[in-house]
Amino acid sequence: MFERFTKAARATVKGATAHAERGGAAVVTPEHLLLALLDREDTRAAAVLGRLCPPERRPSLLSALSDARRRAGLSRADAEALAGLGIDVGAIVERVEETHGAGALSGDRKDTGWWSGRLTFSREAKTVLEKSLRTALARKDREIGDEHLLLALTLLGGVVSEALADQGVTFASVDTALSSLAPL
Repeated sequence: MFERFTKAARATVKGATAHAERGGAAVVTPEHLLLALLDREDTRAAAVLGRLCPPERRPSLLSALSDARRRAGLSRADAEALAGLGIDVGAIVERVEETHGAGALSGDRKDTGWWSGRLTFSREAKTVLEKSLRTALARKDREIGDEHLLLALTLLGGVVSEALADQGVTFASVDTALSSLAPL
């Protein structure tokens, strides 16, 4: 599959790995893929993100990701569902952080023990890569570009797609924006 990735898509995957390494994460996640897409310039995904989620709105997007990480990766929808069962996720997070320190539920494990030197991709990140291939095929594109990674992130569900949707970055809005872009 990777042989079908454009230079921009490969750079995004490498950037996601770099974000994971800098953050001390045990695996590369969809959040790391999004952060790498936000770093990109002069690509189709960068143009779409620039239009749909301009730089002045990105702190809100990053804050939503940070809040979800603090809740052990639970989306707001997950937290609301648990609240319906009488479970206050916010209270649980506060109690755990009182005992174990801020960010204790974030999942960033710097003490992973033996490490081969190469990060693996989480199941969700692998799903994004697979969906990017399916999206490219459905659009009859010959290569998988970073725009396909962005489209796949909007389809994933969970924290990243929820945070993107809050900024108006949905599959439909990305698809529409891509249609109006000239080829790079």
